[in-house]
Amino acid sequence: MNDALHSRIEKLLWRDIAWGETRLRRMIRMPARFIYALARDLGEGQLTLRAMSLVYTTLLSLVPLLAFSFSVLKGFGVHRQIEPLLYEFLQPLGEQGARITDQIISFVENVRGGVLGGIGLVLLLYTVISMIQKVEDTFNYIWQVQKSRSLARRFSDYLSVILIGPVLMVTAMGLLATLSASELMQSFGQFEPFGKLVALVGRIGPFILVVLVFAFVYVLVPNTRVRIGAALVGAVLAGAAWSLGGSLFASVVVGSTRFAAIYSSFAIAVLGLIWLYVSWLVLLLGAQVAFYVQNPRRLRLGRNQLKLSIAQVERLALGIMQQVADGFRRGEHPEFGELAKALDCPARSLEDITTRLEAAGLLVHTESGAFVPGRDPDTITLAEVLLAVRGEDSGGDPTVAGILREVRGAETERLAGRNLADLVARDGHPPDQQ
Repeated sequence: MNDALHSRIEKLLWRDIAWGETRLRRMIRMPARFIYALARDLGEGQLTLRAMSLVYTTLLSLVPLLAFSFSVLKGFGVHRQIEPLLYEFLQPLGEQGARITDQIISFVENVRGGVLGGIGLVLLLYTVISMIQKVEDTFNYIWQVQKSRSLARRFSDYLSVILIGPVLMVTAMGLLATLSASELMQSFGQFEPFGKLVALVGRIGPFILVVLVFAFVYVLVPNTRVRIGAALVGAVLAGAAWSLGGSLFASVVVGSTRFAAIYSSFAIAVLGLIWLYVSWLVLLLGAQVAFYVQNPRRLRLGRNQLKLSIAQVERLALGIMQQVADGFRRGEHPEFGELAKALDCPARSLEDITTRLEAAGLLVHTESGAFVPGRDPDTITLAEVLLAVRGEDSGGDPTVAGILREVRGAETERLAGRNLADLVARDGHPPDQQ
């Protein structure tokens, strides 16, 4: 997209709404912004590249992941449910999907047979955790989070996903199947309009399950706080796109006799790779939608960094320290998302500022992702906070440097005795002004 067309579209979508504009056009404007933002992100190529990277990662870790899930599910006595779950995912491949499912389950049975030993088990766990870490890095890119989880949090969070995720999915599938086959539902199905309602539940049940799985991934995987509402919006759109894409892909597979003739025995592998790529791309696009729902101001900017003035940087630095110190006094520890919401600024724009404050020892980013003061707020002066985000200045014209030193000296003298505690309300009352 050339710059002229890009500029024209932005003016059309983000110009001030004129008086007399119809309500319909106002309603169309917001979905059009989302469509434009997603098309722009796809055009940049990063989402497609990361989807292809995840396809490669999935090929390496799919069997170990299923083997680990198989072992976990076996402890609950529901390990046989993993095969229909896998078949449901590969259903758009038709008969080829059933063959791939049988082959993967055969590989899983071999891995489960205890032939790996201790070292093999460690490698299996490493492969599974590496895959989830790769997925987290991709979601952090979408959510514009620069810092990944610490090693301790990775182990605990990833292990929770590996242990709890399969159990929840299989339990949901079992409940859905039990509900559909229950005598009560069968009895209701004999009377209209309950019969149509039961049939509708049977059709939309798998879709609801897919939406819940997508929402679970969107909330848990990124190293930031994702609102459930935003995750559900992205999950619904991604689930609808995945279901529609599955139907279209299945029709293409059925009618593509030439495809099988060209690739012969490799057709099943090629089709599997294509569907895996489409699935990852849909999942990532849903995550991008969730990000924009939670951060609508980024619809126009995309990944472009907000250009902050020196005054804005100083204001945000003092605001960050104020929020952290206030939370510290109340026994609360804000994270990036909470700081961004309180200061009305994207989290990505705060990361450079928090990094400088951490380097100066004024702020600490804990293992859980929260922020606490680097030391007692009563001992952190406002002049220190401003100096930390300004950095050191050396060189240049001596006359200019001398003027700047005088200005900063006067500022330091004016702020003498003022510390971070002066910015924090105590007992619900604002601090006294000097």
